[in-house]
Amino acid sequence: MKKFNIRKVLDGLTAASSSSSAASAQSGNRENDMIQETLQSEHFQLCKTVRHGFPYQPSSMAFDPVQKILAIGTQSGALRLFGRAGVECYCQHESGSAVIQLEFLVNEGALVSALADDSIHLWNLRQKLPAILHSLKFNRERITFCHLPFQSKWLYVGTERGNIHIVNVESFTLSGYVIMWNKAIELSSKTHPGPVVHISDNPMDEGKLLIGFECGIVVLWDLKSKKADYRYNYDEAIHSVAWHHEGKQFVCSHSDGTLTTWNVRAPAKPAQTITPHGKQPKDGKKPEPCKPILKVEYKTTRAGDPFMILCGGLSYDTVGRRACLTVMHGKSTAVLEMDYPIVDFLTLCETPYPNDFQEPYAVVVLLEKDLVVIDLAQIGYPIFENPYPLSIHESPVTCCEYFADCPAEVIPALYSVGSRQKRQGFSKKEWPISGGNWGQGTLSFSEIIITGHADGSIKFWDASALMLQVLYKLKTAKVFEKPRGKEEKSSTEIVDEDPFAIQILSWCPESRVLCVAGVSAHVIVYRFSKQEVTTEVVQLLEVRMQCELNEVESPECGGEQVSAVSTPGTSSSPQTSLPQSHPSTSSNNSSDGLRDNVPCLKVRSSPLKQSPGYQVELLIQLVWVSGEPPQQITSLAVNSAYGLVAFGNGNGLAVVDYLQKTLLLNMSTAELYGSTDPHHRQPRSPRKTRQPSAGLCDGNDASAAPEEKCKSPTSGSGSPCNSDEDSKQKFIDRVKSKSKRISKTVASDFAKISRKISMIADQKDERRLRRHCSLPGKKQQSSVKEMKKKRAASFRETSFCDPNARDNSFSRSRSSSVTSIDRESREVISSFYFCDSLSKKSETVAVPSLWVGTSLGSMLAIALTVPSTPEQRMQQPVGVSFCGPVVRLKGGILRMAQLDASGTLLPHVYESWYEPNAPEEERERPRRRRPTTPPSSQENPDCQYAVVCSEKQAKVVAMPSQNCVYEHNITETSFVLRADVVTMTAGVGIACFCANGHIMTLSLPSLRPLLDVNYLPLTDMRIARTFCFSNQGQALYLTSPTEIQRITYNQETCDNLQEMLGELFTPVDTPEAPNRGFFKGLFGGGAQSLDREDLFGEETAGKASRSLAQHIPGPGGMEGMKGAASGVVGELARARIALDERGQKLGELEERTAAMMSSADSFSKHAHDMMLKYKDKKWYQL
Repeated sequence: MKKFNIRKVLDGLTAASSSSSAASAQSGNRENDMIQETLQSEHFQLCKTVRHGFPYQPSSMAFDPVQKILAIGTQSGALRLFGRAGVECYCQHESGSAVIQLEFLVNEGALVSALADDSIHLWNLRQKLPAILHSLKFNRERITFCHLPFQSKWLYVGTERGNIHIVNVESFTLSGYVIMWNKAIELSSKTHPGPVVHISDNPMDEGKLLIGFECGIVVLWDLKSKKADYRYNYDEAIHSVAWHHEGKQFVCSHSDGTLTTWNVRAPAKPAQTITPHGKQPKDGKKPEPCKPILKVEYKTTRAGDPFMILCGGLSYDTVGRRACLTVMHGKSTAVLEMDYPIVDFLTLCETPYPNDFQEPYAVVVLLEKDLVVIDLAQIGYPIFENPYPLSIHESPVTCCEYFADCPAEVIPALYSVGSRQKRQGFSKKEWPISGGNWGQGTLSFSEIIITGHADGSIKFWDASALMLQVLYKLKTAKVFEKPRGKEEKSSTEIVDEDPFAIQILSWCPESRVLCVAGVSAHVIVYRFSKQEVTTEVVQLLEVRMQCELNEVESPECGGEQVSAVSTPGTSSSPQTSLPQSHPSTSSNNSSDGLRDNVPCLKVRSSPLKQSPGYQVELLIQLVWVSGEPPQQITSLAVNSAYGLVAFGNGNGLAVVDYLQKTLLLNMSTAELYGSTDPHHRQPRSPRKTRQPSAGLCDGNDASAAPEEKCKSPTSGSGSPCNSDEDSKQKFIDRVKSKSKRISKTVASDFAKISRKISMIADQKDERRLRRHCSLPGKKQQSSVKEMKKKRAASFRETSFCDPNARDNSFSRSRSSSVTSIDRESREVISSFYFCDSLSKKSETVAVPSLWVGTSLGSMLAIALTVPSTPEQRMQQPVGVSFCGPVVRLKGGILRMAQLDASGTLLPHVYESWYEPNAPEEERERPRRRRPTTPPSSQENPDCQYAVVCSEKQAKVVAMPSQNCVYEHNITETSFVLRADVVTMTAGVGIACFCANGHIMTLSLPSLRPLLDVNYLPLTDMRIARTFCFSNQGQALYLTSPTEIQRITYNQETCDNLQEMLGELFTPVDTPEAPNRGFFKGLFGGGAQSLDREDLFGEETAGKASRSLAQHIPGPGGMEGMKGAASGVVGELARARIALDERGQKLGELEERTAAMMSSADSFSKHAHDMMLKYKDKKWYQL
């Protein structure tokens, strides 16, 4: 019987509704019905794969010395587990409470976590995706410290009240055995001793428990007799305690920076008191107090002096000094400075047994933003080279791009140049955290992630096979002069912090051409080379972009449609290139004292040595125009086949020939429309007589009439410039207070944020800055600085949103109900796409073209004439002709692509990589690749399809007829943040991520919905800024400032995920216990064992109070393991589970058989007794 598939039925229904709802579907285009789409809904499934990077806000750490696994807990309840390089795992507590302590069940494949919400959890690490087996929630007491002895199933839990409870980790039930604080201290203190800060058992006697209270009291408790053997008092609070392995001494660290060493049998006073970082006075007085020593560890060696390792304890006069780890070994003391504050540290030792010589070999130091492992065995204590990708946040990530199915030779090429950048001086030993095994399955394609950072650096990462490894790092700030101090900072910079931050990336993997746009309105083109070169002068091109039109206005404003003043111009000078209608001035300041024709950043004047890798080909900078700073770049694209780079902002777009180092095109958006401009644009008053108003016009100000907003700043009494000084000052104060109020509300709302909102913020800053320019003297300068600070803050916060503005504010719709923000918004260039296309209706042969998408939903085309031969390309200019608008959509254009007549995605045109620094005679320059376009016929003139996706809609347009054949409204109540045309194994589709958290996919060309999952509601602008899709069903986003979350929407990848993930637990034999020796065994000097089951079991200790804690069974029990396991490992796990169950059943059968035999014996005995009793009696005696 054929299996019924409901999803295929739904596919047919959605296809029918989609095609019938296409507003512009052409009934005559019968060729569309012939395209067979292979992409179906069963090809999609959404799931998380792996998380890379440093755990955000770490709070605790633990290490399994046998399995060699490291666990890190965070303040958000996350767990990150690390083994060997490439073996990582992420899991999350549902409550989201901070992890305060972690304890491994050593070599058992289990982990206990204690949270700030007073719950403890048992994690099963024997499966690839760890799950919680049991949970215990304390109701009446707060957990402060936990201790799990080696090879014990009883967990000691200390509380804020000073009591200690005992938990059976197998059943996760409380024992009736409780150590009460008043019994522990008795009369040694008149006050409450405070929370329990330490619990540990004597290494040589498991029956003796050392309890440390915060006030400074330490108690040695005898578990058998249930009383305290010794009590040790000290005036200062205790932070940690550490045993000597022989169990005769222990060390305490205190809040005054002292270490006290106590002999177990001498509780009267400490045997030794030292202040490691205190200044010793000459007259023998007590040294000055220091900062608290937060933790100390005391580790012994068989052949030499013991190690005493501590953090904290610095003197108070070292203000501003970085956090330090102190290693005391014999008479030497080494103070190791750390880059960040220390969260925790652990000493790695050769043996897991606490009663043997520890032989420490490394120290794992968990910092707030880094993980450092120090080699104790080498002189100078070098650190190990960290194999994990924990440096993502070395500088804050500002943008991210994901490339799957890259050319195979790209990763080796990047690795070869990146390997020369590695630091030296690391320990020569292997990384000590070496547990786990790699996964068996791998992906057949290579993947590369590129991250742009706030310091101007760019990192290339190898992301193949669910791993992450840095390949190469590029520093773009090298081409600029760096100010040594704040006083040297240039007044032309438009951001106060991070002026080199990367804003947009455009990369061609085949040609290895990289183009980046920075926050200071600069664009840098890089070429990849394997040879080192020294550039005497960086090739610079300055571009003057300005717009003589005011913002787009709705028709009711009465705006007049005019043509732009500026015209495209070209210049052959590599130093300066300006539009012909704006002649350059000889000075940096215009006649009215405003900055003019100066870039935001100063270019490096000294020779630039460029190592093998990415080398600067051309630097493009936008310049100030009549005192107005350049707007930040909002869109960027580079094409190696044409040798062109295009970028745009709120003023318009520019196209640069990076081969000839010339400016081809520089024009406003209105000029692209020509006479077909659909928008009403209000002309500005002439620049020479223009006096910008001192007021700031708020987009949501209902008091300002539309007619007043549309007036020239110098016309009528609507401007405060014509009023007296008092009214002007009141106006300015009102505006400032309103802007402050708006900025507060803007920062609080994350729900309605789009990827392109930064454009609107920059435009508003631009207009505010322009209207402040007429303030006299110092007021003008202060207003300019204020605008610069606001712009910098807006880039740092990246959360620009007005709660009063509804969804249409962000989609920038042109409907009649647009808000005032919409009417104020300029039309911004939002996307580019280079291709060989039929952009004009009369064309029959595809020509090089540039498609331009705007924030108001228009897609326009520009035809390019590129010389055919390399010689002509370097000598003849590239021709440009305008084709006008092609299609209009709701919302800003996010993505454009091209399909052929069969519905197959046409690859972008490119030129294969060649060595740019090779001599001309040795250079083999490959010919330009371009996709094949089938010739058009009279019956079917359309042989291409343009795919256009905006914040609201997706359309498929037949080319060259420009008929819309398919249309789909992606969302009505939200908007799309990121859209990409992606290639899957089964076909091509559109992947979208919406602001409401939905991830959707659409088929091509029919735009049938195939997937719609409510995955992740947008709670942070970081997600919107970094979310990106890639081919083969892969996607990623920055889930925290330090971590990248990778997800897949490919069904095949989800099915194979278990095989691809690494294994944390591997069967390893526990090392043998230390030999007690003949004399120790004879005279009882060895370690004393304890039958904890006899002490803490229910038969002896009784049951604990039910109201004290609540047991919660976890999803990761036996049934959870059955469901989670899959593949070969899963089969083994299931077989192991089945054997366990079979053994359990056999054991139960054996017990029942024994009971039956016992019952039979009893019956036989009773029968025999009865027979003996009545054997000699007569019947009448019965």
